[in-house]
Amino acid sequence: MSDSDLIKLYSTRILGLAADIPHLGRLKAPQGSARRRSPLCGSTVTADVVLRDGRIAEFAQDVKACALGQASAAVLGGAVIGRSLPELQAARDALRAMLKDAGPVPAAPFDGYEVLLPARDYKNRHASILLALEAACEAMEAAAA
Repeated sequence: MSDSDLIKLYSTRILGLAADIPHLGRLKAPQGSARRRSPLCGSTVTADVVLRDGRIAEFAQDVKACALGQASAAVLGGAVIGRSLPELQAARDALRAMLKDAGPVPAAPFDGYEVLLPARDYKNRHASILLALEAACEAMEAAAA
């Protein structure tokens, strides 16, 4: 990876998101929790949720990931409250398609993921970027079960 590629990948905006992740921590009494780990890099995200009427009313995330995984968690944290499981699943699937298949940026309110478009070219970073959404979906599934 060249220096210019690194600068493009780790933009000021990505680093700013990584430094300011909403809903960081853990909930005291979650209805559902899930931990996801990327075997390639070791990044982990644990998501806790409390649901009301099938939507996320409370959310917390414990993020131990690279800057790209942290930026992804920040985008999720900014949009997650009030979302249903189908909305999160659609965002997860759209993000996966954006990264792996050159698909479009996820729809609002998850359109902040456009900041991670430069990561398309770095397949070894995709798993870390997907962790937060995967953990949130699994936590919602656990809460609904």
